[in-house]
Amino acid sequence: MKRGTRQSRDRRRPMTVGYEALQRRETKAERCGRMALQSKKRRISHILTNSLLPNSQNLLLPCSSQNGSFAQENGQSGPCVEGSIRRITMQNFLTYDHSEVYPGPNLNMIVGANGTGKSSIVCAICLGLAGKTAILGRGDKVSLYVKRGCHKGSVEIELYRKEGNLVINREIHVENNQSVWMMNGKHSSQKAVEEAVKELQIQVGNLCQFLPQEKVGEFAKMSKIELLEATEKSVGPPEMYNFHCELKTCRTKERDLENLCKEKANFLEKAKQRNERNKVDVERYHMKRRHLDMIQMLEKKKPWVEYETARKELEEVKKQREEMKKTAKSLKETQAPLLKKIQAMESKLQPIENQMKEKTVKIREASQRCKHKQDQLDRKHKEIDDIKQALSLKQTEETDRQKRIGNTQRMIQDLQRELDNMGSQEDVTPKIEKVNADLRTILEEKARLDGEQQDLRRDKDEGFGELRRLQIRLRGLEDMMNRKEEMLRNRFRDTYQALQWLRKNRNLFEGNVYEPMMLVINVRDPKFAKYIESHVPVNDLRAFVFQKQRDMEKFMSEVRDNQKLRVNSVIAPLESCANRPPSRPLESLKRFGFISYLRELFDAPDEVMSYLVHQYRVNDVPVGTEKTKSMIETVIKESQLRMIYTAEEKYTVKKSAYSNKTISSNSALRPSQFLSMAIDSEEKRQLEEQLSAAQQKVEDVDARMKSIQEQQGKLDRRDNELRTEKKRLSEIKGKKRQLEQKISTKQDSLRQMEQSGINLQEAEEEAKAKISDVNDQKVAIVEEILNFMKLRAKLSMEKVYLALESAGLAAEKTQLESDLREGSAELRRAEQEFAQLDQRKTSLLGTCKSLMRRASEICNMNPGETVVPEILRTAFSELPDTLDEIDAMLNEERARAECFTGLNEAVVEEYSKREKEIKNMEKELEEKTKALNEYRQNISEAKERWLNPLKLLVEQINEKFSDFFRSMNCAGEVDLHSENEEEYDKYGIRIRVKFRSNTQLHELTPHHQSGGERSVSTMLYLMALQELNRCPFRVVDEINQGMDPVNERRVFDIVVKTACGGNTSQYFFITPKLLQNLTYAEEMTVLCVHNGPHMLPPNKWNDRAFLRRVKRRTNQ
Repeated sequence: MKRGTRQSRDRRRPMTVGYEALQRRETKAERCGRMALQSKKRRISHILTNSLLPNSQNLLLPCSSQNGSFAQENGQSGPCVEGSIRRITMQNFLTYDHSEVYPGPNLNMIVGANGTGKSSIVCAICLGLAGKTAILGRGDKVSLYVKRGCHKGSVEIELYRKEGNLVINREIHVENNQSVWMMNGKHSSQKAVEEAVKELQIQVGNLCQFLPQEKVGEFAKMSKIELLEATEKSVGPPEMYNFHCELKTCRTKERDLENLCKEKANFLEKAKQRNERNKVDVERYHMKRRHLDMIQMLEKKKPWVEYETARKELEEVKKQREEMKKTAKSLKETQAPLLKKIQAMESKLQPIENQMKEKTVKIREASQRCKHKQDQLDRKHKEIDDIKQALSLKQTEETDRQKRIGNTQRMIQDLQRELDNMGSQEDVTPKIEKVNADLRTILEEKARLDGEQQDLRRDKDEGFGELRRLQIRLRGLEDMMNRKEEMLRNRFRDTYQALQWLRKNRNLFEGNVYEPMMLVINVRDPKFAKYIESHVPVNDLRAFVFQKQRDMEKFMSEVRDNQKLRVNSVIAPLESCANRPPSRPLESLKRFGFISYLRELFDAPDEVMSYLVHQYRVNDVPVGTEKTKSMIETVIKESQLRMIYTAEEKYTVKKSAYSNKTISSNSALRPSQFLSMAIDSEEKRQLEEQLSAAQQKVEDVDARMKSIQEQQGKLDRRDNELRTEKKRLSEIKGKKRQLEQKISTKQDSLRQMEQSGINLQEAEEEAKAKISDVNDQKVAIVEEILNFMKLRAKLSMEKVYLALESAGLAAEKTQLESDLREGSAELRRAEQEFAQLDQRKTSLLGTCKSLMRRASEICNMNPGETVVPEILRTAFSELPDTLDEIDAMLNEERARAECFTGLNEAVVEEYSKREKEIKNMEKELEEKTKALNEYRQNISEAKERWLNPLKLLVEQINEKFSDFFRSMNCAGEVDLHSENEEEYDKYGIRIRVKFRSNTQLHELTPHHQSGGERSVSTMLYLMALQELNRCPFRVVDEINQGMDPVNERRVFDIVVKTACGGNTSQYFFITPKLLQNLTYAEEMTVLCVHNGPHMLPPNKWNDRAFLRRVKRRTNQ
């Protein structure tokens, strides 16, 4: 998680005061009461805290505060061990404002709920006695143990000493993470405190003496060697560990002496052999001397031969140098015309390129206008289609009406003919007229409903058309999102699989969970994508974003731990940073060419944007243009920005901490890979809203059509009922009246249909007029499109002509530059060759002079003398005259001389000298061998002084340890283990246990036993050390957490029995809970830790009243 928040260490939760042990055992309460009345020594500790809680209840105090109390049960005063703790005072330490603890001399049982401050007492003991923070396993800085909101805190511990108690005070300062030490009220140093604590045999770094909560599991992880050293320091005599260290040191020195004796013996033997060989070397020495004299004479002649060879080579180089100088001068004269032609071509090309850029801009503008007009033309096409569709609906409706009129007229004619053939019958006209009136009403209502139904059908058709159009457009946007997901699947397959799992299991999470950022980030313009990808690392672009920490842990546990997928996830800040304003307004940067901040270039969900603002400050990183790049030095100097983007580069600006100089670095922006496929999120949102509205509209139309159908059904049923009644009346009246009524009804219906006619001609003319008007507008639009297309074509042709002209000039310029480069290359080669010859001439001249001086020096000639002496000339005449021959002869003589290796003038002298050295080495080897034998005798004696008491100590520990295990119906043993008796650094203590009768004894390891079994074994081993312990106190913090109730009860009984014995050291046992009906001892001191807003202040605490209330409650 890339969001860090410091958790408060002074949280408090309301608790009720309760002493379970006292409530459950009436005799215990009575005994405590009697002890209180007899005025036995009482130890009461109080915690005063002024930490405010928002939800705590107000006490009758000036402010809302919570008070915590730390009370202890009365304990018997007993003999104190030198170095035991008499008092602990904490001021602004962890959860405490102020507290004083007075522990008893034997077993101190510290009980309290989790979070009340039990382990804070353990921390105070460790830090107050100069212990390291690493021992506690909490924070690495001592300032972290000061109560939050305070600038300093202190711990004061009073230790018992016969000559007078020792009071150690440690004041911790938060600002500089330093401590101020005092002993007995005087300032002291940490080293002095450590020495004083060491004199009292206190070892807070020894797990056998001091076992804090965070280190309980590490006891079982200790190696056998570490356990032996811890046990020696804890319960062995003071000299035992020193003897052990001395033995390890002596064994190391013994090995060193053995190796030294072996080395000297080998060296002595080699010296004797080498001196024996020197006898032959003395004889070969004179033979080698003759070869060396010949080599010396050859070496004197060789410089003269080298000088003559170099002089001839110098004359040849001088001649070549003069010829090359003339060639270079001729080439320079031919280059001038070509340079003038190239400059003329460049002056012609520049205006053409500027014209091409202007044409490109105009072509782009014409294309955009064509597209705009094409969109207008498409809208006019749709408008004509809508007019034609409306006319078609009217024509269909009129055709249906004409058909109904024809059918009605035929029915009237048929009824009239039938009426003419019938006679007169009884008149039931009034009733029939009433029924007819009702039928007409129903008919009118049905006609109205039919009209509404037709309107709704048209609305539904239009809604379906709009729905299909929106779905097609939205599907296009979703296809783009699918392409982005396909890219994610190809590049980051694990992330893609995690995405599929997330989509299927979104219901498992409480807060918002966002898909990888590359899917939810939408760049407003694809050309800006490269800035976002350059600024945000790809590991974050493929990361999932979570609103809540628990959701992220649940997600990572599934995909990373269970599915073994390599995915990234981040969590958004608790407080949203999405709308955080930039440090300066953009208007103040526009003069540098900046166009926007990074945040304004893309859209993202609120939590994602909040994370990017918090982590990468996208709200404060500006994006510039080519103008920014052209004045980048001014921008860096005046804007004081740390990160800048120009059109194609990224600049990072830093200030040196040493020289205070501004240092900038830039890098080219890579093309976008993930975010270039931009999706207009606003358009997508509007499409989704329009699609939802269209769907709702279609659903509303369907509901209204269903309602109309139900009304039509009711009207049909009513119509059938009236027609049945009318039929009955008609039968009474007679068929004639029935026919007359039918005719009348049909005539009314006919009149109604004739009156509701539609003037198709007028509608068609109106539609034609509208279409004509729209067509006129289309013609105008088409003309504009044609004009823009002609303009674009014209500009394109002009650009092509300019490009052709530019290409011709560029080709001509390229040819000239090629010719120039060829001539320049030839000129450079000539100049380089001339320089090489000139350099070679100078070098050879110096070589000649050097060879002349060297030859004169070798032959011992006077300065300025150039003629070889006669004696040497005679000797030289017998030697070869060429360098090759001289070198060959030199190599031959040297090879012969080298055959006599290791010979010089001091061979005889060395031979005599080595004889003396051999005698001295024999004497020294004898002395070292004697010292080694004495060392071995001392080691044997030291081993007896160390090993025998150690074996006795381990046997005593094993006896206690085995007894404790037997009392629990288990088995355990402790033995001294060593693979080699002479390797004292390999000795160790091995603990073997078994908790079931059907198993064998197994060594205590972090892996073989369960957590509860390791806790039981650790506790019983520490109790086995208790009676043997020479340390003044022991601390064990929450070791019973993993035990089952049966083992916890057995272990508790053993702790009480052992720690409350007559001659044991002080013992601190910290636990958050105790079993019921445990056995307690009079020597115990029970310290109960409470806190909460309803605790009494120390000055109002009445322990006698408390014991009375406990007694009354127990009696009830």
